[in-house]
Amino acid sequence: MLEEYEKNKRKQISGMKSIMDYGMGLLILLLGLFFLFRMKLGNIPINDRLGQPDSIEKVFGVFCLIYGAWRIYRGYQKKYFR
Repeated sequence: MLEEYEKNKRKQISGMKSIMDYGMGLLILLLGLFFLFRMKLGNIPINDRLGQPDSIEKVFGVFCLIYGAWRIYRGYQKKYFR
């Protein structure tokens, strides 16, 4: 009985962490895409204030893409208790 409860609890926690990883990964991916392609989005007010993206913004965008993809992959794997 206790083992079954622990198994169900771990499965529930694993599912919640997986959903969180998917959500955060998607959010971070979108942030990275924004930093890389914000000049192509049209006339948005932030482009007027910031101007052309420099190399730091592009590097940050690439890091966001890599980290977001890793978070999504980690959510897919579901190896939280190993």
